[in-house]
Amino acid sequence: MLRVGVFGAAGRMGTTLCEAVGADPALELVAVVDPAHAGEKLEPSGLLAAGGPEAMAEAGVDVAVDFTVAAAARANALWCADNGVHSVIGTTGFSPGVLAELKVRFDAGVANCVVAPNFAIGAVLMMRFAELAAPFFETAEIVELHHDGKVDAPSGTAILTAQRISEALKDQTDGPASASGTEAARGTEAARGTEAARGTEAAPGVRVHSVRLRGLVAHQEVLFGTAGQTLTIRHDSMDRSSFMPGVLLAVKQVPQLRGLTVGLDALLGF
Repeated sequence: MLRVGVFGAAGRMGTTLCEAVGADPALELVAVVDPAHAGEKLEPSGLLAAGGPEAMAEAGVDVAVDFTVAAAARANALWCADNGVHSVIGTTGFSPGVLAELKVRFDAGVANCVVAPNFAIGAVLMMRFAELAAPFFETAEIVELHHDGKVDAPSGTAILTAQRISEALKDQTDGPASASGTEAARGTEAARGTEAARGTEAAPGVRVHSVRLRGLVAHQEVLFGTAGQTLTIRHDSMDRSSFMPGVLLAVKQVPQLRGLTVGLDALLGF
């Protein structure tokens, strides 16, 4: 049985994760970390929250799961790499430099790490379907919609989708002109002009439009167009429970992996 610890255990994703780990007979939740709630008993686990990662070592954690924010998740991951604790990270907003740093640390150590922008199996399939469809269309755009508490835009899922589409696009010469920065991705308030409304070019030839709206969870549309036809691929997560099968899959497989793995594709056999 794998011993599991959760960073950010008092948050919305952390609470859902603790419940999912507790319900899996192959896993045992033994440590919960949340500096803002240190010393408090957290439900549904009934465990006392610790303030730092040292609690993971004290509890003999095999795999630590992190759904916090980018800065905290980076520090937690580096601690895990240095202390031989496998890590599964669902936090988005990591820069290429941070991913490179994690790769060096985990590849050189005894612990492994899985980082995925989206743990919903349907979202992983959506990205795969988009990658397969891309060579047959001339243009592509992405619309991603998330709850208003999500701080990064575009989302990690949208960026990864755009990168994969861009690599597979047969002809990008007729794609939209470039735009950059997160402000462009968030669209335009009526008086701000049209450029921001065009979204941001997350990868060559692929624009992303970001919506942040209370009541949403995580949603994404990939729109393809060519002469006389369009194709739309959409995935919707209506509840955070949609991420749990992918997280639990990563928790169970990360001990058998090597170094850093980005995305769930390899775990699903893609």
